[in-house]
Order: sequence, then structure tokens, then C-alpha cells
Amino acid sequence: MLSKQLHEAINAQINAELWSAYLYLSMSMDAENKGLKGVANWFYVQFREEQDHARIFQNYLNSRDAKVILQPIAEVRTEWESPLEMFRETLAHEQKVTAMIHNLASIAAADKDYASSNMLVWFVDEQVEEEENARDMIGACEALEGNKYGMYQFNKELAARVYTPATPLAASAE
Repeated sequence: MLSKQLHEAINAQINAELWSAYLYLSMSMDAENKGLKGVANWFYVQFREEQDHARIFQNYLNSRDAKVILQPIAEVRTEWESPLEMFRETLAHEQKVTAMIHNLASIAAADKDYASSNMLVWFVDEQVEEEENARDMIGACEALEGNKYGMYQFNKELAARVYTPATPLAASAE
């Protein structure tokens, strides 16, 4: 049985993951509006991944016979000056999500809830990847500043990114 503190924190994490999805959908729509279809695609894939993250937490609560309580999704920003600004905001946001995941892991450890601790290992690893991806995108955008052809190529490259269901969801679908 989950502790009340961990149960509430996971419900808050579900809301945070859905807010993240909404943020990345907004970034995708802004990039699309600016004619940056590749950047829009990159953020749309992020949108879907964040939905997966919320679903993993929802599935976990259900598997532990704990109620999922959905909260309203707060408003998100709708415009950015450039892809560089989007990716910088992405990194800052993912760092906040990392702190939230670490908090969940701390609660699970204090509760000696080994099942929850084990489930959260995937999220800890995922956050390392999320932050690295954002840093890589920032580096690429910084290198391309003022280079319209380079940005065109970068945008084209991002259009090739494809959505892959998160491993815990893919495993449960088999």
C-alpha cells in the first residue's frame, strides 16, 4: 500500500506530466505557426512522450489500488522568439521535473517502498536523457545562430524524429 504522502505526490506528478505535455504541444503549435515544421515535430514527439509518462504513473497507481485524481492543467505560454528560446525553456522545465522525480524517489526510499523505488528508477534515468537532449538542442541552436541555411537543415533533421512509446508502456502492451 502506498503511503498517503507518496500517493499525493504521484498524483501531483501526473498533473505535472500532463502540464509538460501541454507545454510541448504549445511549443509545437508555435513552431508550426512560424513555418518550422521540424521543430514542431520534435516538440510534438515530446508532447506524446509526456502523455506516456503520465500514463505510466496512472497505471502504477491503479496497480497499487490507489486512486488517480486528475487536477486542472494550468495555462502555458504560447509564443517563443526562437527555437533556441524554446529549448532553453525545455531544459529549465526538465530540470524542475527531475527535482520532482527525485522527490518521489526520496519519499519512496523513506517509506521503504521498494516497488515504488524500483518503478521510479526508469524515471530517474529518463530525466537524465531528457536534460541531455535539451542541452544538445541548445548547443545546436547556438551553433546555428545567424545561419539560415544551417537552421533550415537542422529543422529538416528534426522533422525525421519519430515517436516511440515509452518502454514501460510498450512492455505492458505486449
